[in-house]
Amino acid sequence: YGHNHWCLVVDPDEFFIYPFCDTRPIRALTDWLDASSIKSFSAMLLDMYPRGPITEQPYRSGHDPLETACWFDSGNYTMTKNKVYGNLWIQGGPRSRVFFPDTPELAPALNKVPLVKWNRRYVYASSTHMLLPRGINQVFDEWGGEKASGLLLHTKFLDTFTVKAEEELSRNQHYSGSVEYKAYAERLRDNPELWCKWSEKYINWRQLEILGLMSKR
Repeated sequence: YGHNHWCLVVDPDEFFIYPFCDTRPIRALTDWLDASSIKSFSAMLLDMYPRGPITEQPYRSGHDPLETACWFDSGNYTMTKNKVYGNLWIQGGPRSRVFFPDTPELAPALNKVPLVKWNRRYVYASSTHMLLPRGINQVFDEWGGEKASGLLLHTKFLDTFTVKAEEELSRNQHYSGSVEYKAYAERLRDNPELWCKWSEKYINWRQLEILGLMSKR
């Protein structure tokens, strides 16, 4: 069914943000991508979090999670090129500085390619972090410039996350022996606060573009 269609793949706790998303439907974006002969559109994962300890910010079902988790790191990100798949490998943000402060190289990947003009020959190689064939991962300018990109506002860090971390540990189905969730569970016992004096409060996509986290070019 997805063959020759634009397919958007996001997790339940991700909100897709793209240039002019407040005034233009996603079809306007895909029409522009088609006209530009672009087959894939990247969106870095931006971890959102509340101010204060996670467990002290109750989330009520049915409410907008961004009303609770409305802060993010505007910097603190690293990028390297994956020589095997040709994609950028992005790490950092609150998960790196709070849960992997001593081993940032083990922090979760934040690079994603959630929007693709699908072909039945394509396959996601690791969640939506990278694809095959490798050319679909070329969502960045090799010469240091910018390409149009979006963001996935990631609302994992609500008060429900403590239960989720323990659940993932018991399931033991996450990649690399659930090393990510082991770090979460261990740190969550201290009831940490992800907010810091450099945190920014989310306003809109234009703010994110000004900060250099996404691009309309």
